[in-house]
Amino acid sequence: MLNALWASLILISIVIATITGRLDALTQATIQSAKEGVILCFTLLGTMSLWMGMMKIAEDGGLIRGLCNRMGPILHFLFPDVPDHHPAQKHIATNLIANVLGLGWAATPAGLKAMEKLQELNKNKDTASRAMCMFLIVNVSSVQLLPVNIIAFRDQYGSANPAEIIGPAILATIISTLVGVIAGKILERVYYY
Repeated sequence: MLNALWASLILISIVIATITGRLDALTQATIQSAKEGVILCFTLLGTMSLWMGMMKIAEDGGLIRGLCNRMGPILHFLFPDVPDHHPAQKHIATNLIANVLGLGWAATPAGLKAMEKLQELNKNKDTASRAMCMFLIVNVSSVQLLPVNIIAFRDQYGSANPAEIIGPAILATIISTLVGVIAGKILERVYYY
């Protein structure tokens, strides 16, 4: 479906550019966008390498394990069906920590592992469990203290102060997470009790 949408948009833009006599402008915009895309990839590659390295150091140094242990009460509140010290908790905590640090690419493997472990606990394999639904809510809304991608994008495109987004991002993600968790807890009562 998405491939058909993109193909249609490209075809429409070529037809309109040809009709209006602006095919040269379309060609220049395409080349410029491709160039910016490559430059942005290299910028994000450097940023991603730095933060993935920091995450690996934190994991090897025991910081992630310590934070996971301290997150026990939060994890128990959000995921009461997951037994304490179950492997799913470690993966959920790692995912949440990576998201808080703005490392969505580092959060993805832990999120997939968390869903696998939550599926093992799921009694009805054809339907998402309460814990799976709540994990999806928290993962999608994810509080971010450092929105690394947005800062890198803003820097790439010449922002005078790329990091000024930090305050609004923290506020927006805290609100979205709170609203998501509250809605999730209300819907849990409706559908799971």
